[in-house]
Amino acid sequence: MTYRSFIYEVEDGIATVRLNDPAKLNALTFQTYEELERLTGELAHDETVKVLVLTGTGKGFCSGGSVDEIIGKLVQMKGDSLYRFTRMTCNVVKNMRTLKKPIIVAVNGIAAGAGAMLALASDFRILSDKAKFAFLFVKVGLAGADMGALYLLPGIVGQGKATELLFLGDPIDAQEAYRIGLATRVVPHEELLKETYELARRLKKGPLYALGVTKELLNLEAHMDLETALEIEATAQAKCMEMPDFQEGYRAFIEKRSPLFNRS
Repeated sequence: MTYRSFIYEVEDGIATVRLNDPAKLNALTFQTYEELERLTGELAHDETVKVLVLTGTGKGFCSGGSVDEIIGKLVQMKGDSLYRFTRMTCNVVKNMRTLKKPIIVAVNGIAAGAGAMLALASDFRILSDKAKFAFLFVKVGLAGADMGALYLLPGIVGQGKATELLFLGDPIDAQEAYRIGLATRVVPHEELLKETYELARRLKKGPLYALGVTKELLNLEAHMDLETALEIEATAQAKCMEMPDFQEGYRAFIEKRSPLFNRS
């Protein structure tokens, strides 16, 4: 797979997407969205990739949509053309949340607008102590309802805090993001990638089928009643119990060693 709007690399089962326009704080273009939509869809069928890492080049992770290459063009578009664009941006988030593989974002600087949503759609958010978040949609006259923000953000930080972040669009620093649950952890800037890839390698060694089921059901059960959720979990867990990783987990426990998942 080749992409022009970001750097894409795969090493030892870990794929990395590195947004790569540092002069513009890795602002997204139409092409970036198109390629992210394609990549996140294709990864579902790529058996060589076990974990996905997102990060940015330079001082920022992603400053959102490019003012010149996206916003300036959107104000001249109408109706169906606008919907095709917003649907494409939402497809990126849909593909990320339905991908049955762990996604880690290493936020190395500002994550604003659509950049904040790429981070929000990830499973783990590792933040540099220099990172900031800003849900900027209202700053340009748009609703906070963008790329699944109203679905994802309240579930992470609560309805009240989500309302504040989306209504005001004010930036928050890494420590505040951690305090409200938006960051998985905050690390010194120079250790960001080291911490991120340590987590990626740990996840890659885990029971990947079971992790995929866990992610899928976290999405499904958020708005279910308890009985429906319990039935889905009973069915899913019974299937996990038939998988080789469960057998390996049992043998490792009995033999007092670390399990070697994904190898049988």
